[in-house]
Amino acid sequence: MPVAEATAENEQVSADWALDWVDVRRVQQGDSAAYRPVVERHQLAVTRLMSRFTRDPAVVEELVQTVFVEAWRQIHNFRGEAPFVHWLTVIGTRTGYRFWKQQSKQRQRHARLEALPEPVAREDNSEAAHDAATKVHMVLSTLPPRDRLVLTLLHLEERSLKEISVLTGWSLAMVKVQAFRARQKLARVLERATS
Repeated sequence: MPVAEATAENEQVSADWALDWVDVRRVQQGDSAAYRPVVERHQLAVTRLMSRFTRDPAVVEELVQTVFVEAWRQIHNFRGEAPFVHWLTVIGTRTGYRFWKQQSKQRQRHARLEALPEPVAREDNSEAAHDAATKVHMVLSTLPPRDRLVLTLLHLEERSLKEISVLTGWSLAMVKVQAFRARQKLARVLERATS
C-alpha cells in the first residue's frame, strides 16, 4: 500500500475511533440514540466478518444484528483502550463461534461432501472465486466448530495466534494446539473426500 493511502487510512481510523468514543460515551450516559451512528459506521465491517461464518445472506444479517445487540448489552464494559471496531470483532468472532456450535448440534457431524447443497452464484464475485470459497466453506463445515473457528481466523482472516487468543478468549497455548489438531482433522477430511 502506498504511503499516502496508508496515511489516509490511519487518519480515517483515528477519526472513526474519536467519533466512536464520543458516541459510546453518550450511550453509556443514557443517550440511546447515539448508538445508531456507531452501528452505521461499523455495519459493513461486521457484515464482512459474519459472512465468514455462513454463506446464507439472511443468516449473515441475523448474526450482524446479534453482534450489535450483544455490543449494546455490554457497552458499559467498553473502556476505549482500543478502537471500538476491535471490540466488535471480538464479539462478532464469539457470536460466529456460538452459531457454529448450535449449527453443529442440529445436523450430523460427518455429512458427506457430495450431499451438501450446490452453491448459489453471487453477482459480486467471479464464478470461479465464488465456487472456490463455497468449497472451502463446505469442507470447513464438516469440522467441529472449534476447528472451523481457528482455521478460519488463522487462514481466511490471516490473524496471528496472539490475535486469535484475544478474539476467542483462549490461551495462546490452546490456540496453537487447536490449530495443529484442526489442520490434522482437515487433512483427514480432504483425504477421505479425494479417495
